[in-house]
Amino acid sequence: MRRVAVTGLGTVSALGVGTRPFWDRLIAGTSGIRRITRFDATGYAAQAAAEVPDFNPSAEEIDDTLRDAVDRFTQFALVAACEAWRESGIQLDDNLAGRAGVILSSAMGGVVSQDDAYVRLYGHKNVRLHPFTVPRVMNNAAASHVSMRLGLRGPTLSTATACAAAAHAIGEASEMIRAGRADVMIAGGADAPIAPGVVRSWEALRVLAPIADDPACTCRPFSRDRSGMVLGEGAGVVVLESWEHASQRGAQILAEVAGYGATADAGHLTQPGVDAPARAIATALAQAQLPADAIGYVNAHGTATRLNDSTETTILKRAFGAHAAALAISSTKAMHGHAMGASAGLEFVATVLALRHGVLPPTINYSEPDPECDLDYVPNTARDAAIGAAISNSFAFGGLNAVLAVKRA
Repeated sequence: MRRVAVTGLGTVSALGVGTRPFWDRLIAGTSGIRRITRFDATGYAAQAAAEVPDFNPSAEEIDDTLRDAVDRFTQFALVAACEAWRESGIQLDDNLAGRAGVILSSAMGGVVSQDDAYVRLYGHKNVRLHPFTVPRVMNNAAASHVSMRLGLRGPTLSTATACAAAAHAIGEASEMIRAGRADVMIAGGADAPIAPGVVRSWEALRVLAPIADDPACTCRPFSRDRSGMVLGEGAGVVVLESWEHASQRGAQILAEVAGYGATADAGHLTQPGVDAPARAIATALAQAQLPADAIGYVNAHGTATRLNDSTETTILKRAFGAHAAALAISSTKAMHGHAMGASAGLEFVATVLALRHGVLPPTINYSEPDPECDLDYVPNTARDAAIGAAISNSFAFGGLNAVLAVKRA
């Protein structure tokens, strides 16, 4: 089984377009959550979201013809994938093109386009919809467009496992490289769920946080006064290569995807379990050949709902035993929001950068401990820590769990 190197990172998030602003604002503890501006949210129970600010890709990135043909989530994916590809420095030839593929996730697909189509159809009684409605909406649009844009003809597909989708994408792409089915894979996820119908639907589940007096403080993971999650949007994309391929071409290796664990609760659709997520962590560590006490940092799923955060604390105690008390844990969702199918991609990028720079991003808006969340959540301020290995957790609706173990290069 071959080793898997990370050689490129790309992000679009509420913290800005590009990985540099994403990282700088993460370690500064800057929240990208603000009052919703993409539509009039007056009367909504949830009026805050982590929107991508000033997203206006250049004609070189997305020309006017393509802009009209693709949904917002696909535009995010294209911009993030191109950034990651540039950083990797890969020069594609015909042979490599056939062994380079794409796995990009989306939990929601083109819901902005779908919501607009329904307004036209049911609200305005317009029987003619945009001719590109179906290609805009389909979940695999991002993967297909990235494949076409970069000329990648290897295995290409989309994962749709709710908010674990990008972790599954990165994990499955890694497995393809380990098994020799590909030499290079672009992997991650993109979503743009901030649309009236989607927000109303999430409100109905009663898991969204009501807006705080300061919108940036609306999301408070692991804090006793947490009141729910905040929707976000964006994309988190990485370039993966076999270690041999990256080394032979003299690439800068940013980290190693050392292990991957995927399990299902086979229990409740929305209530998280404990045993299966803990088993996903154990599986990732076993593949990585890492003992539990080798992990220094956990990028937590940490949605800031009452049940999720206390359950994840129990999961970590189950998986790590006594070492759980020594773990540094943070949820970056308080800064970039819960970006659905993009979240695990953004969080994986944050984990790679934490290892690379020796700095752990904080859990911001943490005001007081919760007796049910009694571990070290790196509250409010980034922390210097030279660690050798970390994990990134993603536990999705449907009881679908994915854990990625990462080693410092």
